[in-house]
Amino acid sequence: MASRSSSLRTLLRSKLALRSPLLQRQSRQFSVTATRPTDGVFRDLTDQRVQTPWIEAFRKRQREGEDAAQGKGEPRTPKERDLSPKKMSDSYHSVILPLAQDPWLLDTYLNASGHIRLGTLFMDLDALSGIIAYKHTGDDVTTVTAAFDRITINHPLTEICDLELSGQVTYASGGSSMEISLQVAKAPKPGEQTKPEDVMIQAACTNPGTKKPKKNAPVRTDTEEEKRLYARGEENSKHRKELGQKSLLKTTPNDEESDLIHAMWQKQLRYHDPNDHLRKPHNVHFMDATRMNTALIMMPQYRNRHNFMIFGGFLLKQTFELAFCCAASFAHARPTFVSLDPSTFQNPVPVGSVLYLTATVVYTDPPLVAGSTDGDAPEQAQGDNEQTKVQIRVDSKVRDISHGETKPTGQFNYTFTVNKNLKVLPRTYTEFMMYVDARRRVRRVLESVKQGEADGGTMERITE
Repeated sequence: MASRSSSLRTLLRSKLALRSPLLQRQSRQFSVTATRPTDGVFRDLTDQRVQTPWIEAFRKRQREGEDAAQGKGEPRTPKERDLSPKKMSDSYHSVILPLAQDPWLLDTYLNASGHIRLGTLFMDLDALSGIIAYKHTGDDVTTVTAAFDRITINHPLTEICDLELSGQVTYASGGSSMEISLQVAKAPKPGEQTKPEDVMIQAACTNPGTKKPKKNAPVRTDTEEEKRLYARGEENSKHRKELGQKSLLKTTPNDEESDLIHAMWQKQLRYHDPNDHLRKPHNVHFMDATRMNTALIMMPQYRNRHNFMIFGGFLLKQTFELAFCCAASFAHARPTFVSLDPSTFQNPVPVGSVLYLTATVVYTDPPLVAGSTDGDAPEQAQGDNEQTKVQIRVDSKVRDISHGETKPTGQFNYTFTVNKNLKVLPRTYTEFMMYVDARRRVRRVLESVKQGEADGGTMERITE
């Protein structure tokens, strides 16, 4: 018996000795944690956006006697600030996204079909814009993304590679807002510059100061290229003001748009007239039938730099992916992203609130009924399998967890291409206004594609 017990102990010790390296590795895995938990944003950008653990910020707010979910008490802007002109290059920031080198990082960017998720890249771009804004204003000013003027695909990515995300402040006249230009490109080799044909995405966003606007330092233009960038930012600023003045909330549709609304209304009457042979074609869908809704509770993992509000990149990602689903449902096919058109963040989204998103197909090009400046009648000009530009509008609103006050938080406008002949038809006055507003946006998109400033969604790509 003693001999058998001794043999058993010897066997157990030998097995433990064989397993000890594995146990050590497991022990290291359990005892070592990442420097910062992931929230879907590339770690080099998260580290500079989220600087305080949520539990510490939460407890501090509780000690101050305020509701930690209300997001009050943002940092005050100091009275004395250096507002002397700054160089554009002072705000320049770039990060390398090593997708080709790091399979586990790539894992967080791929979808089920093996495409790189554009929504995740958009979230990174917004995080990058925040870093750039603070490099220009300093840490003592609260900045938020007010609007994305444009995100376009310049040269579609056709292979998985390392990406460089970069940007800088390119327009600031000394007022409360600034324009930040961003781009995503194939990462250049050490010592080389990014080639124009390697630029995949270009974007422009505006970042104001706090709700009570504070002046920011203007940017200097020391080179011809900087003067060109500043002039483009100045032009974009004027265009935003013109859009605001021409908004359908302030003015009525113009003569051509009014005629278009009347023509679409007449076509609907014919569809329902028993004495008229014309019936709604199978590829024409009423706007209200295209809607798609979702609701999400806002978790602290997606907070901004000041801890109690959700950062804009998370909203971009969620609205883009809902828009993609809406376009796919409408077309019964995989849509190809063309551009994010002027989109605004109206009100902040507090941590702990409920976010409601509604996506709607608001315009198709070629349209069902052509306006006087739209060219030939699309019913005769487009075949069944030809491409259609589809604009999706995503409206967002927020409520507190007890479903109290509701506030609109933003409007996001995405244009996709689908390989089908499809039309959308509004029925109510509100839908007609959404249609006219989207038509104005799409005409600008088509002009950019025509001038070669953006890809029209016709080329193969590995992003989606």
